[in-house]
Amino acid sequence: MRFNPIHATDFYKTGHLRQYPPGTEMVYSNFTCRSDSHAVVLPDFEHKTVFFGLQGVCKWLLRDLWQVEFFARPRRQVIREYQERMDSALGVGTVDTAHIGALHDLQYLPIIIKALPEGSRVPMRVPLFTIRNTAPEFFWLVNYLETQLSAETWKAITSATSAYEYRRLFDKYADMTGSSNGFVPFQGHDFSMRGMSGVWDSAQSGAGHLLSFTGTDTIPALDYLSEYYHGRHTFMGGSVPATEHSVMCMGGEDDEIGTFRRLATETYPSGIVSIVSDTWDFWQVITGYAAEMKAEIMARDGKVVFRPDSGDPVKIICGDPEAHPQSPEFAGAVECLWDIFGGTTTTTGHRMLDSHVGLIYGDSINLDRAQRIMAGLEAKGFASGNVVLGIGSYTYQHVTRDNFGTAVKATYGVVNGEARELFKKPKTDNGSKFSARGLLRVEQDADGEFVLHERQTWEEERRGALETVFYDGQIVRDQSLQDIRRQLGTSP
Repeated sequence: MRFNPIHATDFYKTGHLRQYPPGTEMVYSNFTCRSDSHAVVLPDFEHKTVFFGLQGVCKWLLRDLWQVEFFARPRRQVIREYQERMDSALGVGTVDTAHIGALHDLQYLPIIIKALPEGSRVPMRVPLFTIRNTAPEFFWLVNYLETQLSAETWKAITSATSAYEYRRLFDKYADMTGSSNGFVPFQGHDFSMRGMSGVWDSAQSGAGHLLSFTGTDTIPALDYLSEYYHGRHTFMGGSVPATEHSVMCMGGEDDEIGTFRRLATETYPSGIVSIVSDTWDFWQVITGYAAEMKAEIMARDGKVVFRPDSGDPVKIICGDPEAHPQSPEFAGAVECLWDIFGGTTTTTGHRMLDSHVGLIYGDSINLDRAQRIMAGLEAKGFASGNVVLGIGSYTYQHVTRDNFGTAVKATYGVVNGEARELFKKPKTDNGSKFSARGLLRVEQDADGEFVLHERQTWEEERRGALETVFYDGQIVRDQSLQDIRRQLGTSP
């Protein structure tokens, strides 16, 4: 299906051209995360989102897709398709097409977008970017684009913020338990792709994950960063050989240990290999098979990673206090491996498994479970780096635009040469939907925090941390993945 971006809006937007006051010349809007009251975050969340994704959207959507599927196509064809869509849905002649033809004649999007640096951690209610028209007759275009800008940016911001929360958690427990900080970028591994709303969604969300981590199984995220964030010039992310249940089942239950042995000694005689271990009896694998294969595992130049994939992840990894005290269930997977393979003691006195073995758990992980796993390991005297967590759609798909209240709202306009400061303040709202007013400027205070200044003059608006990133169809500011990680403080 060919996708024309002039159709990428809500039907109600198509009538706003006629609804603005006669003589409207400018609409000035901003994109802001208004509230974290519905956010899925850690208890000590600092009320800041991680800004990410606008540059990619400016490139693939506002620059490339608009050019290929709107401006480069025949004018008559574009207008006919638009007219057919409007007539069939809203009624014949309800929406005029003259303004669509005028935009096609112009051959570029007459807008300017100014944004904070991507990778910035931005407090609630501080704009991430502003947008306005650069030609008066196209005032209608600014909020016409709201739908596609919102739809294509909120998820990357939310995923990048969620990933940063995991990163803060892992960094904290690495320091507490003496685990290697160099391991943390690999400790959160993106398992989300199959549970996302399509391949493109997984690419943009997965790219947000890779701001804080380098572990991923989402290949499109690497392609996205390479294409739109100069990712090919730095290490974006990677993975390891890993099995799935079809592989283990194909080897048969009667010779499951044979499958383990073949994978660890023949298929992958060195390096890291992750083997799903709960196909039948995880506790048999983690105690019996692991013990029987100890010499072979210890002789490898690499690590065998056992992967439980069902049950309560906190209990599986840390132990179930309600289980029989002499059972492996009571001990938990990390302690079972320690009893067989031993390991070392960190500078903080916590136990780290021998480097030949490890654990990864990637089923239904969320921040609450991750925190309980880290706390449970620490309480038992184990270092946090004994386990990698697969962060999947249970984190990255169980979200909505309302998690951070992202919205595009107009705050300023010009009608017949007269400036008008716009704002909304619903009496029936609790304050989260109150908008800013007038021209906006964002500055960093003495502590480096972003602060919003409202009701600015044009001279004041031109200063501050909001920099032009898109102007009349062209990319003006072009950040790399390395730049963004450095801004966020998560460079590997």
